[in-house]
Amino acid sequence: MRLQDLCFAAMVGLALLFPAAAQAQHKNLQSGPMVGYTDMMEVLLWVQTKQEATVAFEYWETTLPKNIFRTDYVRTEKGSGYTAKGIADQVLPGRAYQYRVLIDNQRVTLPYPTEFKTQTLWQWRTDPPAFTMATGSCAYTNDEPYDRPGKPYGADSQIFSSIHAKKPDVMLWLGDNVYLREVDWFTKTGMLYRYTHARSQPELQPLLASTSHYAIWDDHDYGPNDSDGTFVHKDMSRDVFKNFWGNPTYGLGDQKGITTFFQYADVEFFLLDDRYFRTANRCESCPERTMIGKEQLEWLKEALAASYAPFKVIACGGQVLTTNKASETYINLYPAERDSILAHIEREDIKGVVFLTGDRHFSELSAMKNARGNWVYDLTVSPLSAGPYAAAAETDNEHRVPGTLAGQRNFAMLHFSGPRKSREMKIDLYDSNGQPLWTRTIGPDGTLK
Repeated sequence: MRLQDLCFAAMVGLALLFPAAAQAQHKNLQSGPMVGYTDMMEVLLWVQTKQEATVAFEYWETTLPKNIFRTDYVRTEKGSGYTAKGIADQVLPGRAYQYRVLIDNQRVTLPYPTEFKTQTLWQWRTDPPAFTMATGSCAYTNDEPYDRPGKPYGADSQIFSSIHAKKPDVMLWLGDNVYLREVDWFTKTGMLYRYTHARSQPELQPLLASTSHYAIWDDHDYGPNDSDGTFVHKDMSRDVFKNFWGNPTYGLGDQKGITTFFQYADVEFFLLDDRYFRTANRCESCPERTMIGKEQLEWLKEALAASYAPFKVIACGGQVLTTNKASETYINLYPAERDSILAHIEREDIKGVVFLTGDRHFSELSAMKNARGNWVYDLTVSPLSAGPYAAAAETDNEHRVPGTLAGQRNFAMLHFSGPRKSREMKIDLYDSNGQPLWTRTIGPDGTLK
């Protein structure tokens, strides 16, 4: 199925899902709109068209519907997958807004809310606001012509409807957000096709339109399985990732990769790149073996030490705390670098560190208490719609919190709340239908409730 056929099929799917309102959608809308990063004074908005078009976004405060602002016009082009980003820069902190897409100066009507909320200016004024984040990894969208023969590896996309029903303020995608296939790995045409195919799922559209989205990547949305820094097309892959996501930055300073950082309320999020700088997994004699590279490693250590946030959430594609020496776990492939990070956290007496990881196709919460008496956590959330790991129950992990292993498709909701000096992080894990699997709460002192 080529790109034009895919575009038509995706629109037919939307029409079947929302028959009455789909008639009002613009014929050139491919996927989106999506809310990207959200701050106090600006918000990024994203959309994809089916062919070249001039795109902008109109937005207004929900309580002032006649006071309409508009982003700059952007021309979508084939080389960027017909994607466009607009910056809503006439916003105020702590306000609710609605928005709509303009394609070639025609307003697009959609059958679900298109809205965003700016972050609140709480510092020196009130306690930090409570907020909720959805998270997960490993989203596989079936595509019969290019899938492996046999039983489909992916599930249907109902999990995205389940996430949307929870009304998260933010969603953090933990890698393998699309699964590049053999036909995609070595051309930009293939990569753009795969991202377009995954982004065009009808069930995904309402979630994209009303939740702020951030993302990291892992091997399957970077390149081939278990790919590393030797991947010849890693810069091309980075360009496509940038086309389809709305992170605040991509890389540190003059470095490439996709490393970034954002703060939501009083919580700080460190989004790592575990692929671009990675030493080849199987090159045991390579000197200074690394998963995230020297510069990124030093930045992470210093940024953690400098942080005053009650929770310092580090998003990384592969598991960090697990003692399971299998697959691409940190301890299996890069134990020295893993040890250096954990030793730094201990030495600097850094509190409130929570790793968010994916990759393994099962979920679990790991907890480790270091010599300074501080708890460090690793919440692994996987898979969203890819196939679960059948032998998850057989994996060993000395740091696994009893009762937190989940071997089915799932997602997590993280709830941050409480007074400024007594913040809590509540973790709810749900199955693909939105039914609860388990709940744990990390208290202000770092212990589990």
